Amino acid sequence: MKKIVKSLPFKLLVGVIVGMLLGLVANEAVMNVVVTVKQLLGEVINFCVPLIVIGFIAPSITKLGSNASRMLIVALLLAYASSIGAALASMAAGYAVIPHLSIVSEVEGLRELPEVVFDLKIPAVMDVMSALAFSLLIGLGVTWTKSKRTEELLDEFQAIVLSIVSKVVIPVLPFFIASTFCGLAYEGTITKQLPVFIQVILIVMAGHYLWMALLYILAGIYSGKNPLEVVKHYGPAYITAVGTMSSAATLAVALRCAGKSRVLRQDMVDFGIPLFANIHLCGSVLTEVFFVMTVSQILYGEIPSLSTMILFCLLLGVFAIGAPGVPGGTVMASLGLITGVLLFDATGTGLMLTIFALQDSFGTACNVTGDGALTLILTGYAEKHHIEAES
Repeated sequence: MKKIVKSLPFKLLVGVIVGMLLGLVANEAVMNVVVTVKQLLGEVINFCVPLIVIGFIAPSITKLGSNASRMLIVALLLAYASSIGAALASMAAGYAVIPHLSIVSEVEGLRELPEVVFDLKIPAVMDVMSALAFSLLIGLGVTWTKSKRTEELLDEFQAIVLSIVSKVVIPVLPFFIASTFCGLAYEGTITKQLPVFIQVILIVMAGHYLWMALLYILAGIYSGKNPLEVVKHYGPAYITAVGTMSSAATLAVALRCAGKSRVLRQDMVDFGIPLFANIHLCGSVLTEVFFVMTVSQILYGEIPSLSTMILFCLLLGVFAIGAPGVPGGTVMASLGLITGVLLFDATGTGLMLTIFALQDSFGTACNVTGDGALTLILTGYAEKHHIEAES
């Protein structure tokens, strides 16, 4: 029993429950403290994210040696294929289901969160995409030049980052998640706004689980390994993603979960999980496609044409690779597509942002959990092509 109480999943669940209960009864004075705590913890976590990306991806690339470039290309193709597949599947479901739904789009009576009492900014040393580009280029550069001194330095930096993750990031996550759900409950999002789009959100969530199941089945077939040995460890990462709404903020937990699997190679975990956290957003893409079709039906009386939606899906897959793994990152990165390709006006864009935010946590959880399947495929690819990690 003591082991369960001390486990990360238990702490995360307690954070969710306590946060929601507190949000339902809290007054403005209490919420002033809550939003301030959330802001501070969020700044700490966001500051650590680029360090985690660099600390895991760059050393992992150097351990791949001469195969680093090939594995990077394979990972990019896997992420794009998954995102495009999810987008097209969502599009097909949209054409089949949306015309038969009756959706009400207006919600009133939400409370506003109070202002942060003490707004402390902790800017990261660089943004996530810069850290990703830095890691890829430095890792590849070290393998090309065979710089042993830099490789050893990167290994030491990885050990430092691991210590930061275990002693700083993991301990503060339950409190960050509690403050997030406390804010949602206080606003009334959970009790008032969610029922407005309940049908659409349930359909999208069903799509998430179907897509994750497909990814793991395909990964199991390709790798010849049992995918349940991967997915059974992903509970804490899924819960963390639901609470943080951020693939980047969930990265530390995802690494721990994937590392417990007996069928994933550790070098593929260290390389694939941080990389996919930033470029593989299948759940968010699936959600956005279905939602833009829904919003178009609500506001403009019709769903975009098939040719328009196919173009949107293909471009969205590219934008998803470059989208930051933060709350709402996918839809924010693709606002140009929403206004330029689908011709949404300000009202449509605003409604799109609102409905996307309602389920963003579950889309993120799909992204994070799907990363395990792609890492299993990477493991299978490395073994089939006899790619060994260099000592």
